Amino acid sequence: MQKKLTRPQTTAISVMLFGMFFGAGNLIFPAHMGQLAGKNVWLATLGFIITGVGIPLLGVAALGISQSNGLLDLSSKIGKKYGLFFTCALYLTIGPFFAIPRCASVPFTVGVSELFGNTKESTALLIYSACFFALVLFFSLWPSKILTFIGKIITPAFLVFLCLLIVTVLIKAGADTSLIKPDPSYASGSFFNGFLEGYNTMDGLACLAFGIIVINVIKGLGVKEPTAVAISTVKAGFFSCLIMAAIYAGIALIGTQSRTFTSISENGGIALLQMSTEYFGDFGVIILAITITLACLKTAIGLVTSCAETFCEIFTKGRKYEIWAVVFCIVSFVIANLGLTSIITYAIPVLMFLYPLSITLILLSLFGRLYNFDKAISVPVTTLTLIAAIFDFINALPDTAKHLLHLNFVCDFAKKYIPLFNIGLGWIIPALAGLLIGITIYLVKPKKVKE
Repeated sequence: MQKKLTRPQTTAISVMLFGMFFGAGNLIFPAHMGQLAGKNVWLATLGFIITGVGIPLLGVAALGISQSNGLLDLSSKIGKKYGLFFTCALYLTIGPFFAIPRCASVPFTVGVSELFGNTKESTALLIYSACFFALVLFFSLWPSKILTFIGKIITPAFLVFLCLLIVTVLIKAGADTSLIKPDPSYASGSFFNGFLEGYNTMDGLACLAFGIIVINVIKGLGVKEPTAVAISTVKAGFFSCLIMAAIYAGIALIGTQSRTFTSISENGGIALLQMSTEYFGDFGVIILAITITLACLKTAIGLVTSCAETFCEIFTKGRKYEIWAVVFCIVSFVIANLGLTSIITYAIPVLMFLYPLSITLILLSLFGRLYNFDKAISVPVTTLTLIAAIFDFINALPDTAKHLLHLNFVCDFAKKYIPLFNIGLGWIIPALAGLLIGITIYLVKPKKVKE
């Protein structure tokens, strides 16, 4: 039995891990954050990296340490019904409700829309997304060849162009970031804003869904002991996370630099389009549009495949894989036509709800062996986190929705009585309170005597 990974194996898994996590959201959100943060870009980037890099890495390690067979198995340690609810909610979020539609809307916004000339934008998006999801569905049924081709050729080509864009903007813009005034929303609390912005990558959720793939690869290479698996996972992921962190910093910085020749954009896709047009003209837009389309195509195929397989496993007496794939592609197509800004707007409340639950699940799993995964601890932590996350969900709803549903009084209550709620971290104190309650129950309850 192999005790640790060799250097080539570590490199191969690092590349795979990077390819799994780096998608559309990893590109557009740091760019927009950089525009908003201005001179506070470095504090905001630090917060972004914690949720965009650190949490995903811990999530993969948590799966290895807990020896779970996947997200459903991991979350069911808290309760079977909760495990089913959380697994379905997470996969639908990183799947057909938000992440997959975003895979079509990002490349369209970044550059493809420009290629349609005078065509009405809604019509152009309809045509493009129909073609995009037709390809996604086709390759989701036979994904191996296209995933290999795009993963080895298109993604590196995209990263080359991205690095070229970053270097070009940094050299030609050459602005002193300390002189760029931040948006009022980033004038204070930029670290916490960046921390919450990192939620939008959805990698803190995706790590729980895709982490089992990394774990299985490591185990397949002969590393079996749980601690060794976790160490191998962290070691393999460290290099890929360093690359991701460097890319995040670069994209955020050019977002800030772009303020010298443009105003704050509506979203990160438009920000990248503005930068490409400024320094590369139509040629840069075309290259960026093509490479991002292909890179997002790969991500969408992987997400459709993963979601369809998961729902087949959960609902064993239900629909077949092919039917799930068709359903997910149709739903994604419909939602993609809402446009990138709308997808981001409606995704934020869901992410504010799911991320606290994901973070506490990861931490409970990392330290689970210390308390034998006893529900006396996990249930109070999760219950109080869930209650707090509902308040965060309501607070993140669009103002029109809160007004229509008469929920403003809920937000006023939370702002008054829940610590850290105003900065989007109102779940932390309830989670800690749940931990104290759980530890107390765990220590005082009678222990089972082994016969």
